[in-house]
Amino acid sequence: MNFQKLDLIQPLLDALIAEGYTIPTPIQAEAIPVVLDKKDLLGCAQTGTGKTAAFALPILQLLNTSVNTRAHKRPVKCLILTPTRELAIQIGESFQAYGRNLSLKHLVIFGGVPQGAQVNALKAGIDILVATPGRLLDLIGQGYISLQDISIFVLDEADRMLDMGFIHDVKKVVARLPHQRQTLFFSATMPPEIQKLANTILVNPVKVEVTPVSSTVEAIEQSLYYVDKKDKKKLLTHILSDKKIASALVFTRTKHGADKVAKDLSKDGMHAEAIHGNKSQNARQRALNNFKDGTTRILIATDIAARGIDIDLLSHVINYELPDVPETYVHRIGRTGRAGASGIAIAFCDEDEMDNLKSIQKLIGLKIPVVESHPFPASAWGKVQINLPNNRDVVQRPNSIPAFRSGNSNGNRRRPGSSRPSNRW
Repeated sequence: MNFQKLDLIQPLLDALIAEGYTIPTPIQAEAIPVVLDKKDLLGCAQTGTGKTAAFALPILQLLNTSVNTRAHKRPVKCLILTPTRELAIQIGESFQAYGRNLSLKHLVIFGGVPQGAQVNALKAGIDILVATPGRLLDLIGQGYISLQDISIFVLDEADRMLDMGFIHDVKKVVARLPHQRQTLFFSATMPPEIQKLANTILVNPVKVEVTPVSSTVEAIEQSLYYVDKKDKKKLLTHILSDKKIASALVFTRTKHGADKVAKDLSKDGMHAEAIHGNKSQNARQRALNNFKDGTTRILIATDIAARGIDIDLLSHVINYELPDVPETYVHRIGRTGRAGASGIAIAFCDEDEMDNLKSIQKLIGLKIPVVESHPFPASAWGKVQINLPNNRDVVQRPNSIPAFRSGNSNGNRRRPGSSRPSNRW
C-alpha cells in the first residue's frame, strides 16, 4: 500500500514525497482512514511506529476543508496534548513538514520559557495547538486560550501523562472541551487508570493496536553483558571507545546516576551530556540539540526525560542500569530501530538486577543473548548466569560487539525537515 490509496489530498502527498515517504507504517495505514471518517480512535502503539503522522496527516486534511483561513480571528480548532516539551516540539515539526503546502497555522506551547512569544502567536490566531498540560492550563487561566471551538482533540502518550503525574491536569483540560468533538487517544500501554480515562472521553472508538508493548522492535539487535556493579563504568568506556558507534543513548535509573555517568565518561575523554528532570528546559533542549546534530555522541538520560526523543539514525541504546518496570525496557530500546531502521540495544546486568532481567525476558518472550567474552566479566555469580539454558546464539558483528538479531531492516526514513535518513515519522 502507498499513501495515494489512503485518500489524502495532493498537497499532503506532495509534502510526503518531499520528505521521502512512500509507504505508510501499519498504524498509519489503519488510523488515517478512521480519522478521515471523523471517528474517535483508540491507538495502542509504542513510540517509533509512526503515530505522529497517523494523526497529523488526516487532521491537516480535515481542517483544510473546514477552517476559513481568510478569517481575521481564527479560533483554535485542534488541540494536541502531550507530556513533554521535547515531544511537543517534534509534533510541531511534523505539522510544519506535512502542512507546508496548506494555509493552516499551528503553534507549540510549553512551560519553562517566557510566555510572551506564545501569547502573541495566540492573539494572531492559530488553527492547531500543540501543548503540554501545565502551560496550557496556565494560559487558559490567564484568558489567552479558549477551547470552546475545538473540533479535534488528541491525547498523546497517555500512559506517560500518568507516570509524570499529569493525569489530573488532563482531566481538567478534558472538562473544558466541547462535548461534540472528535477524540484521538494514543498510549503505549493500557493500565487500568488509562483505560478508565479512555472510556470517559471516547465515543464508540475504533481501536488500532500496533506492536504490543510486550514485543521488542524486530529490527533491534539485543545483547546482554553480565558485569559487577563496580566495573560498569569501565565496561561502558570500553564499549563506547569504539568509534564505529555513531551515537549512543545511555539509560540510568536516577538523575544523580545520569550526572555521574556523564562526568565519568568526560574524565575518560569522551564528551557526554546528561538529560533529566532536574535540568532546566533550556539545558535539556540544548543537550538534545547537541545530540541530534552530532556535536555530542553520547547522551545519558533517565526514562522520563527520554520519552519522545527522536534522533536521526540513533545506532545504540545502552541500558547501564536495568529498569525496575519491564515495559520500560521496551520503551528504552525503542529509541533505536525506528520505523523499520535497524538498531543495537545493549544491556548491563549486575547481581542485584537479576530479578529485573528475569521480568524483562519474561515480558519480551526471549532470553537476551549473553556476551561472554569481554574485559570485565562478572565474578562467580556471573559464571552461573552466563550458562543459563535456551539463550539464543550470539551474532558476531564486525565491530566485535555481539548482538542478537531479532529481525531485518526495512530501510531508513527521513524525519520532517531533515535531509538525512531518520528512524521516526
